Parts: sequence; C-alpha cells; structure tokens
Amino acid sequence: MTVVNGVNDIPQKKVIDGFGTRAVHIGSDPDSATGAVIPSISLSTTYKQDGVGKHKGYEYSRSGNPNRNAFEETLASLESGGSFALAFSSGSATTATVLQSLGPNAHIISVNDVYGGTFRYMKRVAEENQGLQTTFVDLEGADDATILTAFQDNTKLIWIESPTNPTLRLIDIPRIVSLARSHPSNPLILVDNTFLSPYYSSPILLGADVVMHSLTKYVNGHSDVVMGALILPERHAALATKLRFLQNAIGAVPSAYDCWLAQRGAKTLHLRMKAHGINALAVAKALSRSPHVQEVIYPGLASHPRNALASRSLSPHARKFVESLPTDSEGFPYGGMISFRIRGGAEEADKFLTATRLFTLAESLGGVESLAELPAQMTHGSIPPAERAALGIGENLVRLSVGVEETDDLVADVEQALEAAVRK
Repeated sequence: MTVVNGVNDIPQKKVIDGFGTRAVHIGSDPDSATGAVIPSISLSTTYKQDGVGKHKGYEYSRSGNPNRNAFEETLASLESGGSFALAFSSGSATTATVLQSLGPNAHIISVNDVYGGTFRYMKRVAEENQGLQTTFVDLEGADDATILTAFQDNTKLIWIESPTNPTLRLIDIPRIVSLARSHPSNPLILVDNTFLSPYYSSPILLGADVVMHSLTKYVNGHSDVVMGALILPERHAALATKLRFLQNAIGAVPSAYDCWLAQRGAKTLHLRMKAHGINALAVAKALSRSPHVQEVIYPGLASHPRNALASRSLSPHARKFVESLPTDSEGFPYGGMISFRIRGGAEEADKFLTATRLFTLAESLGGVESLAELPAQMTHGSIPPAERAALGIGENLVRLSVGVEETDDLVADVEQALEAAVRK
C-alpha cells in the first residue's frame, strides 16, 4: 500500500447503484453554471461555433441536443447491460430505422403475434419498398427444428416481443439466442421490451443484441409523449454508430421538450412499475375468480402455463422486489398488462369496455391511468381477420393496461363492469 499526500492510495471499488438511483441521477447532473438540479430545456436548433468545427459538442439539434443526449444516457443506464442508447420520435420511427439498417433484400424472422404497427411496417412498407422478407413464426410454441427451418442465408434479424401484444405469449429469449448463434447466418436478436420495461426485464443480460422500447408507454409513463428508443450493449459499438447515422440522416428525432418530459417520467419508473405489477396481479386474480371470464392471460399468475419462464426471465432488480413481497401462492407481479377473454363475444366485450369507470376505453398503454381496449378492432385492426383469428385475437379478447390507482378500486371496477356486461 502506498501513501500519496498523506492519504492511503487504496484502489476504489466502482459503485454500481441500484435501478431507482440510476433513474434519478444518471443523465441529470446539476447544471454547472447555475446549480439547477433539474436539466433546463434546450430549445435552440443551432449552436455557436468559435471557429469552423470548434464547438461545445453541439452543432445542429437534429444531430444532437443536450436534452436528448442526457436522456439517452439515462436510458443506457436503465437497460441493464446497455452502453448505447438512441431516442427516436416514435416507436414506429424506431422500427423503421432498424429495418432500414438491414439494407435491401434481407430476411427477418418475427414472432407471429407481433404488434399491429410493426406488422404493418414489415408487410406494407419494408417488403414493398425495401424487398425485405419476413417469416412469422410461433417463437413460443414451435420446436427448435421448426424455428431453424425458418432461417435463410440472408436472415439478418430475429424480432422478438415478450410478452407479445396482445396475447402475452412469452418467448424464451436465451433459447432463441442459442438457435440464432447455431445458424451460419447468425442474425441479430432484437427484443421489443415495451410491455415489461427495463424494470421487469433485462433482455441484454439474456443475450439480446438490441432492445427496443416505445417510450410512449411505461418509460415516460404519463401518456403525454410519443417516443421510441434503441439500446445496445458495448459489443455493438459499430452497429450503434450505424444506427445513429441513420437517426440523423432520416431525421426521426424527438423534440427537446419530449426528451425532458420522458426523462422526468423515467425517474419514477421503478416506483410505478412496482405499483403496476401489484395492481395487475390483484386484477388478474379477480378476473380468474369471475364466472364471466373464459380465460385470463397474465404470466405472473401461478396458473399460467409459462409462469416458471416468467420467473426465470425477471431482471435482477425485479427479482429482488418480488422476493421482498409476502409469499403469494397465486402468483407474483409481472408488469401491468393483462389480456382476458370474456364469456360471449363482441357484444359482451363492448358492454364491459363501456361499463368501466376507472379503466378508460382507449388505445396505448403504460400510463399511470388504467386503460382498456379491444385489440381486434383497435390496436390490431391492421392485421387481416384470418391471421388475427389464427393468433387468438378474437372479438372477446380484452386488453387491460393496469394503472397505479388504488388496488381495491381497480378490482371493484372490473368486477362491476363484468356484471354489467353479462346482465340480460
């Protein structure tokens, strides 16, 4: 041990703060000029240069903005294993940029129960204008041989949602990663982590190459911002550079104000996700008890066929939270999304959706307020009817985004709406 200026020169162990601490502090250093603890909103579109090419890191706001850069730093820290983050003007713009990065005539494999907007871009935009071909596969239920049969020499990407939207299929991410690495094409693995957020799931730690979010949902959490993001691990620095070039060239960048709002929302992500999960588990249990419900789909329920996989897939910080709760034989919190099939059909589903008092009938998800919708006619209306039917997206499938209101109030609202839906 050496002594420098009378102080023991002992190597300092790097401090790795917890999820909530990172959410509050990383990307939010106090302003060096004023001491403000909340970042200012930088609305300037251009920045003074002291000489040609001599600037303070910013030239033009499409290429870089203090609020966007700060928020991207926050995002990279929240997605465990992430090193690079890129914020986009919407989740759809994020999808478009990723698929454009594959170049012409590429092939991708997508989970068959993919978000309707992603399906639309793959089939109606990328296929028609880019020659990109997509094979939709049941990545939850198909065996290894069936999945490997879908691979081609030009397969460049596997697109995963887990849980899927809206039937909450749960994909074994390490399994798909292993299959991809065994094939000569060695495609990238992208996981859309919107439904679980960085709090409940850490796909990079499970082997994913790219994580995507519709920040509109849980990360922002207040239903007042439309944004998307990509997060990549350190090993994909070159890919991050390529995507950032496309981000700038295409111009699908969020405003400074939206970045400021979303960063503010992210500071409470850990608190909100705990409340979402606790409430969703209570609502799922109430739905399971109801004689008016045919099926409840919530992977956190012990009765769910892939409950064990849900438990294995929890992020380290979510596992710590779940294990701190009293033991519940009926399940554990696993995000705030529930789908269920009401007994009957479109008529009963419509009655339920218009009878709720606290669950607002609206598209989107992940806000502090509870929402409910009918995927077959709303979020997934762009998927052809035959394909919707094959995926189990029928007229009686209702999707709930369980908010952070009082648990008992939400349970009571669901129970009274079910009674109203089946009342003759």
